[in-house]
Amino acid sequence: MDAPDLVARCATALMSVARGTIRGMTSESTERGRGLDLLRYHDFPIYTLTFARELTPAELLTRMGVIPETVAMRDLHDMSDDFGEDIFDDDEPVVSAATTGAWTWAWEEGGMHGLDERVQRSVSVGTEAVALHHNEKPMDVFAYTVDGDLVSYVNTLMPIALEGSDPERLGEQMRAAGLVPGESAELYGVLTLVENAFGIRLSGKQLIGEPRLSGQLRPLSDWPV
Repeated sequence: MDAPDLVARCATALMSVARGTIRGMTSESTERGRGLDLLRYHDFPIYTLTFARELTPAELLTRMGVIPETVAMRDLHDMSDDFGEDIFDDDEPVVSAATTGAWTWAWEEGGMHGLDERVQRSVSVGTEAVALHHNEKPMDVFAYTVDGDLVSYVNTLMPIALEGSDPERLGEQMRAAGLVPGESAELYGVLTLVENAFGIRLSGKQLIGEPRLSGQLRPLSDWPV
């Protein structure tokens, strides 16, 4: 998918979220149903979400390598005005952050920095972090890191494998979510795992209806190897 198509598809997905939020559908689904239904029922072609427990949005963005002079409170319109076509850049991705319950989340508009092990180690120092990525290969990626240690990793592009330093820590929840070693992943199995194992939730109002701290991440090439 080329950049104009990606921008158009993401914009369409956000409009769908907005319509659902206005009608009360998205917020009701999040409050009464599963915590990440937003990601099941809206056609996002790509996203990367990083969750960290008990960090502020400013702390999370700093740990992810945000460029300080780009940080400000913005809603979606502000981000579009401030970053223009760069909003879906994958080298210096635009990222926004807010808090839901005990977790703070960061949504990358077009990048995959949250999957990089250096970023995961930085984010998880003294706490725990969950990274989620989806694209249209189709592929879903899950990474769970605790105090710099990658505990569990799942990539649904291939049969499920137990990867990480202690993948059986989540073994029961993985199998209950349809992530069975040696088998293909069930549809949305990664989302089910994150909901059940960590109680993570994300609402349409949080994603599109409220200003949140945002900025642009420095390139991964700037991170020490």
